[in-house]
Amino acid sequence: MRKENYYKKNAWWASPYNDKEEVLAKINKPEKVEIHDATLRDGEQTPGVVFSVDDKIRIAEMLNEVGVERIEAGMPAVSKDDYEAIKGITKRNMDAKIFTFARAMRKDIDMAVETGANGVVIEVPIGYPKLKYQFGWTWENVLDKSMDCINYAKSQGLHVVYFPYDTTRAREEDLTNLMTGIMENSPPDSVGVVDTMGCALPQTIDYLVRKMKKLTNGLPVEIHTHNDFGMAVATEIAGISAGASVAHSCINGLGERTGNAALEELMVAMKVLLGTDNDYKLDKMLELSRMVEEISGVKLAPNKPVAGKRNYTRESGIGVDLVLKQPLAMFATDPQLFGRTGDIVLGKKSGKASVEYYLDKLNIQVSEEGIAEILNRVKETGTLNKRILTTDEFLEIVEKCK
Repeated sequence: MRKENYYKKNAWWASPYNDKEEVLAKINKPEKVEIHDATLRDGEQTPGVVFSVDDKIRIAEMLNEVGVERIEAGMPAVSKDDYEAIKGITKRNMDAKIFTFARAMRKDIDMAVETGANGVVIEVPIGYPKLKYQFGWTWENVLDKSMDCINYAKSQGLHVVYFPYDTTRAREEDLTNLMTGIMENSPPDSVGVVDTMGCALPQTIDYLVRKMKKLTNGLPVEIHTHNDFGMAVATEIAGISAGASVAHSCINGLGERTGNAALEELMVAMKVLLGTDNDYKLDKMLELSRMVEEISGVKLAPNKPVAGKRNYTRESGIGVDLVLKQPLAMFATDPQLFGRTGDIVLGKKSGKASVEYYLDKLNIQVSEEGIAEILNRVKETGTLNKRILTTDEFLEIVEKCK
């Protein structure tokens, strides 16, 4: 059994049941798990998002600083700018390995080599709706198109990730036949389980990761999920628990439709809930998230996990003093883990302790009767305006109640 992970002083306090032997017995995570971030390719596929060459280099440098092990720098065949951005990133000799995205075509592999990338993700469809309605292919067609490209990419010294996308909607016999043929003729370095439409249960991802490992005689499996049912991070955690050694992500959960597994949420879940030993700089995550929010123009929900502006904010009066004095009584993670502090705001749900906190903060002395009157007016103002109060509004109320 691993050393207890659910509690770390000034960092987190998760459920101790995460460390129960009965729970851990169901987890088969690899000794080492890496993150493959696809913000610069899949994240840019968010409708309306465009990253310039300089944007992509800035984001890649920050991803590297945070400690992401692999960066998918783009698809060089898309445009000259994408090609130049990838070359610019590879020239910076980062600790992170740089990957490109490719169709099953030799010319895409040649472009990957020209950019100086370490590896390539080769995408092919295998989901039955894709084969039937979009491409008009069979699994045999996919196999034929894949074999030469995989072997050619490996001959060029690239690390090859085979990416049969829409895996979770493939007919099982198609997936079995395809992977059996791939392993006989052109085994890649690793293979992806891809929940392109975000429609698989965590238990389904567990099943498919274990199945893929059997079909490939134990090749490393990578997990790539989308968030259509709000479970992208949960399904990736399920994939890691089943043996996937690489998890794909996008900063802030960017991506088509509902987006991909959010990098910042995945990092924290891996560290706190699964107990991985990755040395990610979580205190840098907020800076990275804010930067991408600004560059992309896609605003975050204020209550978004990890990066939301108000996810450590307390309006309710019950336990408000603990937000600053003992935050782990009020939150599963301590705000300082991310270089933040808890925040107390005033509104309809405030209590006496909230008013006393603000009075002390502003160095204002008020009688007990005055505090009660201030609280009543704070509640009335919050109710009337349907929002939290500003500091100026609070000061106005205090003046009236002195």
